[in-house]
Amino acid sequence: MSEIERRRRMRASDEERDAVLRIVQEAYAAGRLDIEEAEERQDRVLGARYTDELGGIVDDLPEGQHIVGRPHSPTPATAPRGHVPTRFDEERKFSFAVLSGRDLTLAPGSPGMRDFAWWGGHNIYLRDAMGPGAVVVLELHAIMGGHDIYVPPGVRIVDESTAIMAGNDIDQAAQGDGSNGTLILRGFLWWAGSDVKLDTRGLQPGHPDHGRHY
Repeated sequence: MSEIERRRRMRASDEERDAVLRIVQEAYAAGRLDIEEAEERQDRVLGARYTDELGGIVDDLPEGQHIVGRPHSPTPATAPRGHVPTRFDEERKFSFAVLSGRDLTLAPGSPGMRDFAWWGGHNIYLRDAMGPGAVVVLELHAIMGGHDIYVPPGVRIVDESTAIMAGNDIDQAAQGDGSNGTLILRGFLWWAGSDVKLDTRGLQPGHPDHGRHY
């Protein structure tokens, strides 16, 4: 086969991977995937380098038929009660922290945020944004700064950041099983990094993490 005839593979972008993550999220919310299957497919999406790898991850899901070129299922998926779908069509808002910071709370359904921190950082609360099947992406660039990120129990945390002489610190108690959504960390860090901690606000007495100090 000549080079002209051979199909050229195209590199996948973060936006294309996020679109497939949304399909996995919707399938999990509809009960088509259990938590282990959803996590396995999320890992495959995040590790995909080429666009032709993405279709095979969701080709058995009605929610993903437009990715593989077949029509949608005639019956739309219905999310279970309590599920808060991530609004992937909404652009992630941008903020910055220079020698300062503030308290930020992401709203239900938020796809995440983008931020640049220089000798500063925010307190970022994700309790309202997370939920079963939710995928939140924080693109956090920092130079000699960073943020305190608070997640509720059950959130799976995937760190895709690039760091030089630094890095993110994910508290062991904050790393969940994915039953309450997935948090993806991205960004470039130079002598910087964020701390991800468990948000214990509202936990009932007797919960294994109740009373844990940050």
